[in-house]
Amino acid sequence: MLITLDNIAQINWDKNNNKNVPAIIQNFFSGEVLMHAFMNYEALQKSIEDQEVTINSRTKKRLWKKGETSGNFLKIKKIITDCDCDSLLIMVDPIGPTCHLNNVSCFYSKESSQHSKLFFLHYLDKLIELNKKENNKNSYTYKLFLKGKERIAQKLGEESIETIIASMQNDREKIINESSDLMYHFLVLLHEHNMDIYTIISRLQKRHQNTN
Repeated sequence: MLITLDNIAQINWDKNNNKNVPAIIQNFFSGEVLMHAFMNYEALQKSIEDQEVTINSRTKKRLWKKGETSGNFLKIKKIITDCDCDSLLIMVDPIGPTCHLNNVSCFYSKESSQHSKLFFLHYLDKLIELNKKENNKNSYTYKLFLKGKERIAQKLGEESIETIIASMQNDREKIINESSDLMYHFLVLLHEHNMDIYTIISRLQKRHQNTN
């Protein structure tokens, strides 16, 4: 169930201790789980009103807006409940790292975040965006942006042809390598035009909805 101010009373507040429900905070774009917290009625109400995550902190023993000291707020995109209406899934657009240890996620490990195959495309997309902004002359990505859209488009065309040739040769290893180059330069081209991978995903989702 999608949660709004009109229906938060339908959540089963009495099932858990102290009228708190567990809340899983998830990156709306990558799907990565960022943190686990608890919310009472007041915390959820304030979260919906501000469109930023506020939790019922057991440590601080008060309502606490995530990011109130660090500035790393969690901008809410959607809130839903599970089938029993006693747990929350809160999908957010995080501003900066979520964890107090300055990690992307409180569940960060070498096997997660940018090291995970599931989230790596998101990580790469954000890294390209960052490299576009930073004046790092040692960065190949930054150098590409300096050369402009003509050179980026040319590189994308070259990688497309090389991918096609690899396919015609039925060379699996070359297909993997050339496709990787193609994907990378495609992302660079998107960011050259101030777009990202989610711009394309949104259009694909819209097309899928229109054909079903």
